[in-house]
Amino acid sequence: GCPKPGCPTTPHASPARALRMHRSLTRTVTALRAEARVDQRGPEGRIRGTVLLFLERPDRVRFDAMTQLGPAAVLTSDGSAFQLLDMREDRFLQGPTCPANIGRLLGIRLGGEELTRFLLGDTPRLETDDVTMACGEEGYEITLRAEDGRTQEIVLGVREADREAPPEQQHLRLRRSELRRADGSVDWRATFDEFRVVPDPNDPEGRGVALPFEVRFVDPDTGADTLVRFRSIELLDEPVREGVFRQTPPPGVTVESVSCD
Repeated sequence: GCPKPGCPTTPHASPARALRMHRSLTRTVTALRAEARVDQRGPEGRIRGTVLLFLERPDRVRFDAMTQLGPAAVLTSDGSAFQLLDMREDRFLQGPTCPANIGRLLGIRLGGEELTRFLLGDTPRLETDDVTMACGEEGYEITLRAEDGRTQEIVLGVREADREAPPEQQHLRLRRSELRRADGSVDWRATFDEFRVVPDPNDPEGRGVALPFEVRFVDPDTGADTLVRFRSIELLDEPVREGVFRQTPPPGVTVESVSCD
């Protein structure tokens, strides 16, 4: 196979600093709209389709699952209220925002803030001071260990062009994030690929932001394996209008309240 970028000549010495530098690369991103092709494999078989989406930090999301005739389902969350309009079954589900409810459409059991981080090429992290780092063929391999026994491995890749650059000039890109329970079993795994630089209207110097155009999320408990391939991403310089992340049930649909069980 092709050689991987691996460890730079002068690597980071502090894992905390490497993590801070990576997260700072998307600090100017506040909102985006995008189009993606979603390929989901799970217990119910394989589902593929085009999704139009809006994200606004920290936790506001909207997903329109499209067909040739228009949307088949629309999921919205304003950070607290969850709503899902399923036009195929004439149902309107509403309840609190939580991983179980967001997973009803995407097969990905994540909260709005976690999902937004993943789609921006970032990851939620364990809250811990026990952090170690090694530098290998994939780049920086950072391990976080929580007091309850859970561990998280985060792999930050280094661009080939930055192999000789000092740590403060290296552009780090998240390649993999994996959370394991205390017994060693995988809670979830996310991988990132196909990074492209997207123009950033919020950067005063006119620079772009490198975002993954391929994000894959695996949930072993549900058997869900979801691959998101972005066709286009547009970063926004103004807040998304309020109504985008809330819905009202159209006439004739069955309205149901759902919980987070």
